[in-house]
Amino acid sequence: MTSSARQPSTPVEAILGLGSNIGDLRAQIDCAVAALHATPGLRVTRHSRYYRTAPWGETNQPSFLNICIAVETTLSPRMLLETALRIEREAGRVRRERWGPRIIDIDILFYGDEVIDEPQLHVPHPYIGERAFVLVPLADIAPDRMVGGRTAREAAAAIDRTGIEQLDWEVHL
Repeated sequence: MTSSARQPSTPVEAILGLGSNIGDLRAQIDCAVAALHATPGLRVTRHSRYYRTAPWGETNQPSFLNICIAVETTLSPRMLLETALRIEREAGRVRRERWGPRIIDIDILFYGDEVIDEPQLHVPHPYIGERAFVLVPLADIAPDRMVGGRTAREAAAAIDRTGIEQLDWEVHL
């Protein structure tokens, strides 16, 4: 287990999941990706396709738009989390209910191969293997990444994809 405050001496690949289901979904996700890329010590390297997805957890809400991105970062895991939370706040996100509607959500799925279990920071993200809206875009950018004993590609192929629709939108980095 690693301390989330330790800043790496060389860049680490982290994988983030982003989602939105309030307002202009694509604009909010693209703005969040741009804000992440503009952060000193962080560079977006890969971007999945866009997926329209059914809500998970609390299902009485609009569909989501979801993506995964890979970044190279010299930010510590805790600093990366603080950056994600700041970008969410600046976009107008207010946390009212767990798994409820949101303008933007940025989750740290992986931070290198580290395992972190601290208050508000659990890496790898504990629900990756249960969520098609994470596994399907994750398989786009990191198909060989291990998730619960299988590759992301294998896990995405095995999960129920009901409610997952790939959108034919151009990806810009």
